[in-house]
Amino acid sequence: MNLVVDLSPLLIRSAGIKGYLYYWYRALCAETKVDSFPALGPLGDLDHEHGMAPAWRLAQVHFARLTRGLSLPTCDVFHATNMMLGGPRRAKLTTTLHDITSWKTPEHHTEANRRLDASFAERILRRADGIIAVSENTRRDAIEVLHVDPDKIRTIHSGVAEAFFAASNQDAAAMAEKYRLRKPYVLFVGTLEPRKNIDRLLDAWQSLQEADAELVIAGPTGWASAGTLERLNNGVRRLGYVPERDLPGLTKGAALLAYPSLYEGFGFPVAQAMACGVPVLTSNVSSLPEVAGGGALLVDPMSVDDIRCGLRSLLDSPGLRETLGAAGRRRAECYRWSRCARESLQFFSEVAGATTRKSHA
Repeated sequence: MNLVVDLSPLLIRSAGIKGYLYYWYRALCAETKVDSFPALGPLGDLDHEHGMAPAWRLAQVHFARLTRGLSLPTCDVFHATNMMLGGPRRAKLTTTLHDITSWKTPEHHTEANRRLDASFAERILRRADGIIAVSENTRRDAIEVLHVDPDKIRTIHSGVAEAFFAASNQDAAAMAEKYRLRKPYVLFVGTLEPRKNIDRLLDAWQSLQEADAELVIAGPTGWASAGTLERLNNGVRRLGYVPERDLPGLTKGAALLAYPSLYEGFGFPVAQAMACGVPVLTSNVSSLPEVAGGGALLVDPMSVDDIRCGLRSLLDSPGLRETLGAAGRRRAECYRWSRCARESLQFFSEVAGATTRKSHA
């Protein structure tokens, strides 16, 4: 089977999808030979803020879009991202569906995001021979909302980088020194956008009046409102974008991760914190209970009081934090990229095999 994976998102400034592709592709290559489009060769360190290849590689992507896949390499299976309009004419087309937030919570997205997702659904999802859903919740939502054929979509959970499993107390101390974190801290990691529910987290935190800890917000500015950004300048440590190499140590050093998101397709910060053995407070909606799997304290993300009570319970109880941290660490073993890669290759083999069976029927 000749598999080609579209790595176009690695060429631009991006976050979740870029990280998924980076680690997933490397894990696939560790199992077998996999080609990429564009051909990037060995991948360097993950950089969310910059493209990870010469800018002229983007021209190849644009040309492939203009030619509707005619310039793409010949292969048995082509795995496309939302930057593609299709795949090679004779190849089986597959893709990964990370979430359907544009349809479930359109009010939390820009018009440009909604148009991009609608185009992805029309040109890739509806034509795909196989789809990977990063959680069972995403799979069910895709079937219900987008009317995806249940036989074409497979749940394969995403992975967590090995650096989170290996993060040590020394790594945590180094990040505390680098970012001048002098108190125990509650950590939030993510792009600042309405879906992440930052305002309710801030309301809950401010009502705690917790003098012995601080709330640390790590992540780039997305499309958060001016009011939210202003609040982050008052009594909260806002770190902005944190390089990928710093996240394991920063996460390991947290007293807990607070992630009361309104909707997630998977929720990388939750799985990463669990891999570090750090207790997690997260939402009881979308994929988050599935990913947490009993390894987190779940709250109603629409209730400021519920978030506040959850924060108070964890901050006041070292025993509860220790119990949840251990449970989360055990659950995180399900999220190894090596496992994700093996399940993905089995999925690709089945999709490619469907071509062979039909051709000999």
